[in-house]
Amino acid sequence: MENNENPTFSSQEQTNAKVVKVHKCPICGKLTDSAQYRPFCSKRCADIDLGMWFNEGYVIEGKAQADEEEGE
Repeated sequence: MENNENPTFSSQEQTNAKVVKVHKCPICGKLTDSAQYRPFCSKRCADIDLGMWFNEGYVIEGKAQADEEEGE
């Protein structure tokens, strides 16, 4: 077979084929193909992450805003 097409699928079937991207949820580690809550697997994991931000569980390094205001 000289061409690179998959012999089990016609060219129309190959064109209509969906590519499913599987990713790992950063909260629970579950493999998922859900695009609705990407990069999370569910609303629960998305809410856990949001709660971490609200409770200052995540920190972005840099100068504190109060330090910047004192210098002006």
